[in-house]
Amino acid sequence: MTSSPITTSVFDLFKVGPGPSSSHTIGPMKAAFDFRQRLANLPVGMQQQADAIHIHLYGSLSATGKGHGTDRAVIAGLIGWQPETTDPDAMLKLLRDPSVLYPVPIGERTIDVGPQHIHFERVRYDSPYHNTMVLRLAAGEQTLYSEEYYSVGGGFIIRKGEPEVVPGSLSVPYPYGSMTELKAHLKLNNISLDEVLMANEMALTNRSRAEVNQRLDQILDFMHKAVRRGLKHKGILPGSIKLSRKAPILFQQAKGMSQSSDSFLIFLNAYCLAASEENAAGGIVVTAPTSGASGVIPGLTYLAKHHFHYDKATLRSGMLAAAAIGFLVKHNASISGAEMGCMGEVGTASAMGAAFLTRCAQNVSDIGPIEAAAEIGIEHHLGMTCDPIGGYVQIPCIERNAMGAVKAYNAYLLATSGAASFQKISLDAVIKVMKATGRDMSTKYKETSEAGLALSATEC
Repeated sequence: MTSSPITTSVFDLFKVGPGPSSSHTIGPMKAAFDFRQRLANLPVGMQQQADAIHIHLYGSLSATGKGHGTDRAVIAGLIGWQPETTDPDAMLKLLRDPSVLYPVPIGERTIDVGPQHIHFERVRYDSPYHNTMVLRLAAGEQTLYSEEYYSVGGGFIIRKGEPEVVPGSLSVPYPYGSMTELKAHLKLNNISLDEVLMANEMALTNRSRAEVNQRLDQILDFMHKAVRRGLKHKGILPGSIKLSRKAPILFQQAKGMSQSSDSFLIFLNAYCLAASEENAAGGIVVTAPTSGASGVIPGLTYLAKHHFHYDKATLRSGMLAAAAIGFLVKHNASISGAEMGCMGEVGTASAMGAAFLTRCAQNVSDIGPIEAAAEIGIEHHLGMTCDPIGGYVQIPCIERNAMGAVKAYNAYLLATSGAASFQKISLDAVIKVMKATGRDMSTKYKETSEAGLALSATEC
């Protein structure tokens, strides 16, 4: 049906790891860990000759890497840490003392790496992606071995020269690359959206249905733990902005307004801010689809569980619908702030959240309203810039997650009003527009902190 089918697992889209940015922390950590593994397989002579490891960061990784903790993430990966099992408190301590060096194993010896080996390059680098990192094993001025990696959003990485998909190894029973093709499967096979997504996931991961459901429950649990932590934690977020956490205050306000019609929105805002503030503090969050947008879906799913009282099966179905939208954006545009601006992060999360709410509200997974909700969610984030102050995922990122969730809820209301069939713009069409908009957007507004709100830093 399609020459380039989607072969992304739900659990690659929803990844657990430390904040504050999946493209700047989780991606670089994975790349550095991969480089560490490759060093172990080099010829012994090359290993013995080496005396240094250098990391060169380009594009947004260079421009906002300090605020996003990219240097710490690289060190973490090189010393063998992985995102899901990283202790966020321990990670925040990395590089705190610039004189401390970190031993990286290479064969039977180690090479010490410190901040002097991490280079935030300000020159333009000829690369197909904005977020590029080059890791080099060196002997003096000579490069013995190097790898080039691209962090493409949501913690996904590509190694130069390595195909993203190995032909024939990732086949799925229902291949699709667009919403049009996905809908064709549903009609041709008289099958539900839930069943298509579950069958593909089981084929990709070799997990049973019960195992997929168990992992979905675990992902939701990780999301909701982040919300609960954020509702309790008070104080100032890390970084030079000195931004105060607001989620606990909003949560208490909402509880005191239980009879007011506004309390519903205040609860939702509190939940989204809670997860986003945990992300900004470097806590463990779930990419949904990115860490910068990791407050939208956790906030909505927490609301769905505790206010709408949906059962586990319904929440899982909603998560699968959300994943389908995330897959389509990632496959046909990008979920990276460095590629698309914030429409690629919070815009995609809002569309995914709208699909989640719509699927949860339906007894059957009718694709029409789900598509309409997702399209509305993206349409009203088109052109949204990514201009974080100081390179920190705080202003405007934290409040923007709450705004994205509110837009998701409204998109769900509009799509389920009985007029979904009146929608003139398809999801495929709006994703094409999204890609074109991201391509036309100035790099100053794509996670580089070179324009927009980022220039308000002196006023903070």
